[in-house]
Amino acid sequence: MRRSLLAVGAVLAVACPVLVAGPALAAPAGPGSTSGGDPYFPAAGNGGYDVQHYGLDLGYDVRTGRLDGRAVVTLTATSDLSSFSLDLRRLTISSVLVDGRPATFRQQAPDATTGLGGELVITPRTALKAGSRYDVTVVYVGVPGQPLDIEGANYGWTSFKDGALVANEPEGASTWYPVNDVPSDKATYDFRITVPAGKTAVANGELVGAPVTANGRTTFVWRATDPMASYLSTASIGDYVMSTQVGPNGLPIVNFVDTGVTGTRSRTTQAALALQPAMIDFLDDLFGPYPFTSSGAIVDDDSVGYALETQTRPIYSQWADESTVAHELAHQWVGDSVTPALWRDIWLNEGFATYAEWMWDEHRGGSTVQQRFDGVYATPADDPFWSTPPGDPSAQTLFDAATYDRGAASLQALRVKIGDPAFFTLLRRWATENADGNVDTADFVALAEEVSGQELDGFFTTWIYTPGKPTTW
Repeated sequence: MRRSLLAVGAVLAVACPVLVAGPALAAPAGPGSTSGGDPYFPAAGNGGYDVQHYGLDLGYDVRTGRLDGRAVVTLTATSDLSSFSLDLRRLTISSVLVDGRPATFRQQAPDATTGLGGELVITPRTALKAGSRYDVTVVYVGVPGQPLDIEGANYGWTSFKDGALVANEPEGASTWYPVNDVPSDKATYDFRITVPAGKTAVANGELVGAPVTANGRTTFVWRATDPMASYLSTASIGDYVMSTQVGPNGLPIVNFVDTGVTGTRSRTTQAALALQPAMIDFLDDLFGPYPFTSSGAIVDDDSVGYALETQTRPIYSQWADESTVAHELAHQWVGDSVTPALWRDIWLNEGFATYAEWMWDEHRGGSTVQQRFDGVYATPADDPFWSTPPGDPSAQTLFDAATYDRGAASLQALRVKIGDPAFFTLLRRWATENADGNVDTADFVALAEEVSGQELDGFFTTWIYTPGKPTTW
């Protein structure tokens, strides 16, 4: 706090020497936070900087499960930092450079019970200055180990005998590269992935050049130029067969289906993937132009038990039916391009994608959206389904049915309340005006009120934040 001097009279003002304040002393640099501030996953993410780009050079041995990595993390300090942290689990660091100069570092192990957390704490030779940009190079090695688990499903780097399936949601990117693992810190990516010859490595964005094979190993280079949350990144490896399609406005659609997907699973998958151009065209009308430079799919014969909307190239386990593909494609707008800043707002991902899935089903001659709503609403009031509010489900129930189906039912109730013209204007403005950004439920409420001209706080309190079956809308 700066102290003031007040003149108490002309005589004193003449008699006393004039004091000229010197320059204010800058606060000393301090350590960056080891938390990104998400109440559901406080061990994930870090403070004091913003990442612009990840350059990942990865080598994977399918037989041993060994991952060799070199990550160049380009970041801008948002405060003066004497030290800072990156999330990284169960991999061993051999060196760290900050702008080419060796830095000291230490690794904090993840929690022994939950597997959550795990920090690489870096102390550069000189403090990082707020507003300045730095390249942080981390060289590391190890076997990613057992994947993480949430609600009975594995996530993070998951190894199989013939490759790896990489699905990070919610904070599993730190199982394979050093990262600020929160959805609010989006960045662009370059991937250089080297695998045994005969295997295919698939990541986000587009292939750069043709794969190069030498000494029994093949290198694939991928580039993702659209900002991406870390949980949406992938580097999946397997026995994939590539196929291509063309979407609206010449959009390249590149699919990778594992050779182990055969029989009924293959027929189901191919039928669903064949509809991707039509689905994207339909979703263009609903949400506005497709937000990225390419699309496609990764279908693996090994299973993590779910699909994930990895940006530009969703992952499907075992098979991909039509409704699942429609859901994950809708996420490219709602979830990937428009991303919640905190995990408690995940209904803005899952409720919206489920609603789009309902819309597609109606478009294809199936149940109407209102019929789907009626089916959800018929759930008895004493069913545990209604105990989870979509707007704050908890870390333990992040992926419960209420996040998806009650979230989607809330949108249909909103549609009935404000009318079709306002509702569909709202969806399109939501996806286009917030493209590449981060949002929360309050943002959606504000836009809904602006578009509809109605006061909607009571509606959202009932449908999104209050446990129990809504009785009015």
